[in-house]
Amino acid sequence: MAAIGRPGWFVSVTRGAGARKRRVEGAAFTGAICGAGSGSSRRTGFESPGRKAAVRRPPPGFGPSRLFTFEIFLISGPISPKFAQRNKTVSRTVQILGAQTLKRLHEAIFDAFDREEEHLYEFQLGGSGPMDPKARRYGLTQPADFGPDEAPADVSKTAVGSLGLKIGDTFGYWFDFGDDWWHQLNVTAIESTVPPGHYPRVVKRAGQSPPQYPDT
Repeated sequence: MAAIGRPGWFVSVTRGAGARKRRVEGAAFTGAICGAGSGSSRRTGFESPGRKAAVRRPPPGFGPSRLFTFEIFLISGPISPKFAQRNKTVSRTVQILGAQTLKRLHEAIFDAFDREEEHLYEFQLGGSGPMDPKARRYGLTQPADFGPDEAPADVSKTAVGSLGLKIGDTFGYWFDFGDDWWHQLNVTAIESTVPPGHYPRVVKRAGQSPPQYPDT
């Protein structure tokens, strides 16, 4: 297993005793990660069948509309050394409305990295790295084998704008609890003026998307 790079958020943190054991595989390349390259965007929206892009107006009750820009780096996963060598940085820049949920952000990341099959996933905010027990966790509703302290908050009920994010904040996104695709999200902009259009959308790409299931 190989990895792409290591932003500052990506440090190993061991969960406390009694916590559900989760495996974090792979190691990041040495050296800090750079910003996304200047390559042109392949697409600026999500055209996947069955997923309708949201209109710019937020639903009632979410307050003023804000536009969040996230730079999303792939930092670890089942990537071949050859792919990692050819793609020093793999990142996607996504814009999403504050009224939209973390579930919609997941769908945007899923499409942006050209994935094909859904798996469990989780956002981790406020920690210093993957699996930090101090982090706030947001994911899918889980069966009863998760204890009350283990169950994450529901991504489908959590709006991006409710997280208290600020420009410069970083947090993690974990996709597929078996293959362990780890990502770092950097908050690069929060705008109160929302241009017309459909959201979420990809506005910048760097590096190729690795195959979700590499050949063994």
